[in-house]
Amino acid sequence: MTGGTAFTQKNTMLVTEFDRYILEHPESAEQIPDSALVVMQIEGDEEFNKWAREAAQKAADESNPRVYVTVTELKPVRSRIEKLKIELAA
Repeated sequence: MTGGTAFTQKNTMLVTEFDRYILEHPESAEQIPDSALVVMQIEGDEEFNKWAREAAQKAADESNPRVYVTVTELKPVRSRIEKLKIELAA
């Protein structure tokens, strides 16, 4: 996966998952200062990590601390749909 658009999509997915994680583990949010810029990282994905750090550098304000959140394990994406109905239009 290369390129800004692909990395932007990956970052969006990671931020969404991080938001879900924080909802389930609110004590983790206490480690993040107010007004901090959260920079998502993925263990072992140096190309994405470099892109994310560079994007954060451009977006960062000196008054905003940066917090690096490294995802070390990510479960496969699964649908939450338990049942559905499919109908072919006539």
